[in-house]
Amino acid sequence: MVRRVFALRTGKLAVGILVFIAMLAILGPILAPHDPLGSTATTLAGPSGKHWLGTDYLGRDVFSRLLAGSRASVVGSVEVALVALVVGVIPGLLSVYLGRVFEWVSLRLADTLIALPFLVFAVAVTALLGNGITQAMFVVGVLVSPLFFRVSRAATLSVARSQYVELALISGASVGWIVRRHAWVKVLPAIAVALAQTMGVGFIIVSSLTFLGIGVQPPAPTWGGLLASDLNYLHFQPYAPVAPAVVIMATVWGCNLLADAIRDVSGENGRALVNSRKARSNRLAAQPLLVESSR
Repeated sequence: MVRRVFALRTGKLAVGILVFIAMLAILGPILAPHDPLGSTATTLAGPSGKHWLGTDYLGRDVFSRLLAGSRASVVGSVEVALVALVVGVIPGLLSVYLGRVFEWVSLRLADTLIALPFLVFAVAVTALLGNGITQAMFVVGVLVSPLFFRVSRAATLSVARSQYVELALISGASVGWIVRRHAWVKVLPAIAVALAQTMGVGFIIVSSLTFLGIGVQPPAPTWGGLLASDLNYLHFQPYAPVAPAVVIMATVWGCNLLADAIRDVSGENGRALVNSRKARSNRLAAQPLLVESSR
């Protein structure tokens, strides 16, 4: 699947964007040219050679804060995706095989989580457990998990009704063996698509929460926090929200592109892509032979 994704232009573009964002998260705080929390006397200054994106209302370097805030934003979205993956996929797989009681309970829990407004619920839980990025992202991940539950359940149902799985059950194979040997391989592409989409949703959620000051409190830099601090001084710097908005939009776009690329190369679409590439390579290989024969 990885080779098929890289065979697409959209897949290469998506991976390039996400690798760049990952490098920002890893090296951003190290490469920041100034202290992201340090203040100077030069407030609301425009872009210059010393301050590439200018300074904010406290004289802090905006470019340094953008680099330093990338780690919290990326880590928060990864936490959302991983929590949703674990909480949603395992019950979704097992709900097909563990009987009607477990199936009914898991479906009702998924419906309940879908009905909860995750932003309001995240605010309430972080108020009880403490205003930290880990607590907020754990709650959001649990509330987003029904996406993985429904995707993994639907894919597992299509596998469970196949003849080879029924023969394995008749032969005495355990549920765990069937999930590992048959179900997981078929479910993995659908889960990969959902994971890429959830990463994009996670960035939006993290940015929304930090915009409201939830998860990471000021003056700690985050992309959403930069947007919030810039809004009060738009009459001095109308261009200030552009940089954090562009990185958020580019990251979400990269996640969506990756999800589309994975969807395009999996299942019947993936087989058609491989067959078309093989046919094209065969035609290219046959062209010299045709030229020689015509001579």
